[in-house]
Amino acid sequence: MKKLLAIGAAVFLALPLTTFAHRLDEYLQATLLSVQAGRVDGSMRLQPGVAVSPVVIASIDTNGDGTLSDAEQRAYAEHILSNVALSVDGQRLRLNLVSVTFPEIDAMRQGIGEIQVEFSADVSAGGANRRLVFENHNRDSMAVYLVNSLVPEDKNIQITAQTRNENQSFYQMDFVQSSGGTGHVGRPSLSGLAGAFGLGVRHIAEGTDHLLFLLALLLPAPLLACGGRWSGRATVRGTLMQIFRIVTAFTIGHSLTLGLAAFGLVRLPSRPVEVLIAVSIFISAVHAIRPLFPGREALIAAFFGLIHGLAFATVISDLGFNGWYRLVSILGFNIGIEAMQLAVVAAILPSLLLLSRTRAYSLLRVGAALFAGLASAGWTIERITGMQSSVDLIVNGLAHQAAWIAPGLFLASLICWLFSEYCSGKSLNHFNGVTFSGSIRMQR
Repeated sequence: MKKLLAIGAAVFLALPLTTFAHRLDEYLQATLLSVQAGRVDGSMRLQPGVAVSPVVIASIDTNGDGTLSDAEQRAYAEHILSNVALSVDGQRLRLNLVSVTFPEIDAMRQGIGEIQVEFSADVSAGGANRRLVFENHNRDSMAVYLVNSLVPEDKNIQITAQTRNENQSFYQMDFVQSSGGTGHVGRPSLSGLAGAFGLGVRHIAEGTDHLLFLLALLLPAPLLACGGRWSGRATVRGTLMQIFRIVTAFTIGHSLTLGLAAFGLVRLPSRPVEVLIAVSIFISAVHAIRPLFPGREALIAAFFGLIHGLAFATVISDLGFNGWYRLVSILGFNIGIEAMQLAVVAAILPSLLLLSRTRAYSLLRVGAALFAGLASAGWTIERITGMQSSVDLIVNGLAHQAAWIAPGLFLASLICWLFSEYCSGKSLNHFNGVTFSGSIRMQR
């Protein structure tokens, strides 16, 4: 367990602490939890920033002699744990200090010193469906919190859901624990299925690259290709059928690889998968401007859906589900993905149908395709080179405004459509008037 805890701690905590080396005015506190049969182990890593380190050092070095004795270190570690609350099924657990490691005082003054506190707590027996709650209020006026859990080593324990508040001072984890030693977790409850559904909804809502691929592929759905250009309009029925085919094909594609990868039957490194997802957005964006594969959009959606499904599967695999519980969790997760996708499609469908009947649609289609293409190019470079860019910041910023963008787009679409209908009606009346007058003159 110690080895696994060390490896997990390195993966989870090394990046944030390295990224924020020489911290300034924050007290970073990262906690990693591990649930086992009858016990919870925890590892905390605390790094005070330069501006707050004098306060932290003074609270440790209580006699002010400039050195940290073993007694002072242990007393401070106990103080930290007194500001931490851990409970299982509503029962608060007593935290036992296992070990503590302190850096040199000079390192803390520079904002690079890291305090390490290991603790454990005994957990009494309970039912199959259990809930762990962790709260950290140590130095909350200056603290920045992180918290996560390791995949349980015990195959009789399966994590079903995790939730956090905004600053991660509060963390809740639901897990299923069998009573036998067969290594098989019984049929999950509805709460487990609901948790997987919520995870799927949240994943696709936050996975802007997946949605951008689908939306870019839907842009030319109301149009017909002619001579290498989008120059004709499909009927409303034809548009709806095309959208149905694309969404269904994408669903079949990613559902297939999601299931296979989650059960370990298909496996690819994450970086090539993420690069291919970015490439899929670029191809669909180019197709929205100039038809590359007219009439075969559903096949492209299914093909790239296979790639997107591999990315979806990492969420399930990382939680360590197995057996029947993994099957049901995959089902709930996939239903959550589909529900969110359908909600997004339903939100833009009225605007798509209205605008496609106006001249303004060409501007929207090309503008949206260019945005998707630029975003995909940025993601591709970022995922190949590892360089950070502002693509996620921009795309996520727009996604967070979706509640305003969707109705605003519909209102603009309605205005454009009404104006187009008015102009068409006026032209028709004018034409009819000329024809009628001419016929009168001819009759005379």
